[in-house]
Amino acid sequence: MPIERLRARRPHLFVARDEAPIAFAESVGGAIRLAALNARAVAAGLSVGLTLADARARVPEVEIFPHDPAADADWLERLAEGARRYSPAVALDPPQGLVLDSGGVDHLFGGERGLAEDIETRMARRGLIVRLAYGDTPEAARALARHAGAPAPDEMGAIRRLPVAALELDEDACAALIAAGLKSVGDVLARPMATIAARFGREAATALRRLTGEEDSPLTPRVVAAPIGVERRFAEPVARTEHMLGVLEDLTAEAARVLEERHEGGRRWDARLFRSDGEVQHLRVETGQPTRDPAVLLRLFRERIEALADPLDPGFGYDLMRLDVGLAEKLDAVQLRLEGGEAKSEAVAALIDRLGTRLGRERVRRIHPRDSHMPEQAELLLPATDPAPKAEWTRPEPGEPPLRPIHLFDPPQPIESLAAETPDGPPARFRWRRKMHDVARAEGPERIAGEWWRRADMAPPTRDYYRVEDVRGRRFWIFRHGLYTETERPRWYVHGLFA
Repeated sequence: MPIERLRARRPHLFVARDEAPIAFAESVGGAIRLAALNARAVAAGLSVGLTLADARARVPEVEIFPHDPAADADWLERLAEGARRYSPAVALDPPQGLVLDSGGVDHLFGGERGLAEDIETRMARRGLIVRLAYGDTPEAARALARHAGAPAPDEMGAIRRLPVAALELDEDACAALIAAGLKSVGDVLARPMATIAARFGREAATALRRLTGEEDSPLTPRVVAAPIGVERRFAEPVARTEHMLGVLEDLTAEAARVLEERHEGGRRWDARLFRSDGEVQHLRVETGQPTRDPAVLLRLFRERIEALADPLDPGFGYDLMRLDVGLAEKLDAVQLRLEGGEAKSEAVAALIDRLGTRLGRERVRRIHPRDSHMPEQAELLLPATDPAPKAEWTRPEPGEPPLRPIHLFDPPQPIESLAAETPDGPPARFRWRRKMHDVARAEGPERIAGEWWRRADMAPPTRDYYRVEDVRGRRFWIFRHGLYTETERPRWYVHGLFA
């Protein structure tokens, strides 16, 4: 696969080199060794693990490229994304494999044979040679693809003929099985399972059970399937953006009908455009409130396309479009007020959605309450499209002034208290930013203890907050950091300003 990946990404390097021996090399333990070979290099007598010096001595004309495992892993991820056209459940089997759960989707391609032929054809267009196999378990499919010479109508019979290397045990266990005369999976199956576990380890018995389907082996997809998904397949690829947007509008309307039946609305919508050459382009829009309005969603998708750094390139066209609702929430009917208050709220939500789509979800934020009684920790600045936390804002009693100022200093700014009526009372005068303030009115204290349950070993001092107003009418929110029973010299701070 490394050579096929390089050929697909950089075809100019392989002009007039198709018949030349090609190898990838990497540094292993202070020596440069071969990591991957093409068929011509293998035929010339080279093998993986051979040092570069020995390889050049045996085959002087070999072409050497640096091995890049990260690029190979990224290429495998891209292939997995493209394989989602066949099944939503695709798992990586590194370094060179993919496992698909084709249950329930074979009929879309005319059965297992039709699905296999379509995969082989599409991979061949990208210069990739594949080995396909079906199995009742992921382990069976992987073992048959790696070790079987050709597809067999009898799956269990083919599994029995596999070498013991198909169990994927460590080298010592595999060598021990062969030394005991157990060269195939069928030989191992002929022995009692208890004997296999006792002599060759529990791992050997587990691998055997999973290979034969006696033990469950669930597939772990790289992407969790969305709860709601709709798609369109085209006999002729779609190459015009307007046509693609029209199909996308139909898909949003279809998904909206499903959401309406479930009394839900979507907040994260993912459109995947599968090109006929195997590339996949991904568009995502998120909304601050659940919605199932196709017109709103289509406008957001248009703005997402316009905001792309690289414009959409349909290539030879899209032959499959899929729309997934990755996040859905309850959305019941809304009763509009006579003065139109609810409509105004929806307009603000629509504006947030448009800005987030155009500028990026992290650049449009909203302040949410946080479950903490410490003033500087009682709010969070989150992306506007994120779900709101369960905590609620603290509201003053009707007719009472606000308990917290709108503007808080981060961190609180120190002040110098010059006089106080009582040791535990508010200051009569204080200096802040080199200016003296004479207190005319004061209200408090509001005592806030430190969150000792978070750090019992270092509980912060208690705070006494006061709302004070100076003789010029300026209002401050100040606090004494620590009681006289906690510290000898408590310090004073101004934490915020009231309007």
